Amino acid sequence: MAWMLAARPHTLGVTLSGVLAACTLAWHQKGGLDWPVAIVTFLAAILIQIATNLFNDAGDYESGIDRGERLGPDRAVAKGWLGTRQVKQAGLGCLALAFVLGVYLVVVGGWPIVLLGLVALFCGWAYTLGPAPISHGPLGEIFVWVFFGLAAVLGTYYLQTGTLSRQIWILGHMMGAFASAVMLVNNTRDAASDVLAGKYTLAVRIGLPACRLLYAGMLAVPYLLALSQARHWAHVLPHLTLPLAVLLVYRMATWPPSKRYNWLLARTAHLQLAFTVLWVLALILD
Repeated sequence: MAWMLAARPHTLGVTLSGVLAACTLAWHQKGGLDWPVAIVTFLAAILIQIATNLFNDAGDYESGIDRGERLGPDRAVAKGWLGTRQVKQAGLGCLALAFVLGVYLVVVGGWPIVLLGLVALFCGWAYTLGPAPISHGPLGEIFVWVFFGLAAVLGTYYLQTGTLSRQIWILGHMMGAFASAVMLVNNTRDAASDVLAGKYTLAVRIGLPACRLLYAGMLAVPYLLALSQARHWAHVLPHLTLPLAVLLVYRMATWPPSKRYNWLLARTAHLQLAFTVLWVLALILD
């Protein structure tokens, strides 16, 4: 149970959504899918995200961020259920497994995948650890947009097709916007405690009113981009999730940062997954 908590399975839909959407677009355009490559891509991406979560659990405790009263879910290290050393070792183990899987992907995709893979492994570590953790500054949302959106989606698609297209760039931004919205909720919830710990995230720097507007804008991006690409009746399917998106924007706009933001964070991740599943279904019906 402690390891499940540290891995944060409720956030893994962010990675699943990007890989699933990119594979579906590749299948739709090629008329087929390389399943072994798709499975290995998914496993490598999930391992990197789990490693990032493990390093964050240990790193935030070491830096003092998780040692006081927190609004977020319980953390395994902060609760004393796991030690910082063993959690970091588990994180390194996940990165090592991702590296091994990445060797196969490099054989398939060549040098572009070497570069992307090495950057992904480094960022998984540097997000919380190292001399200048990404999560401690104002670039966390941008990092998530680029890494869990563009990099994951474009990399997955390239492995399947050997090329990139305008559509995959648009899809990357759709997935990146959702992932950044999840991060923004997290950082908005923790803004008060982050200041005390010397962690100056984007939410700390721009304040609550701007965070609420930014969250609404982030959730609007996927729907607007999907609408701009609509060419078939089935392409309206992802918009069936719009009522949930509106509800989440309303909750963000009216709820003060509190433990209720844990619900908001989880539902934002669920929204991305639901949107993606319906987007996939739209392509299948197209």
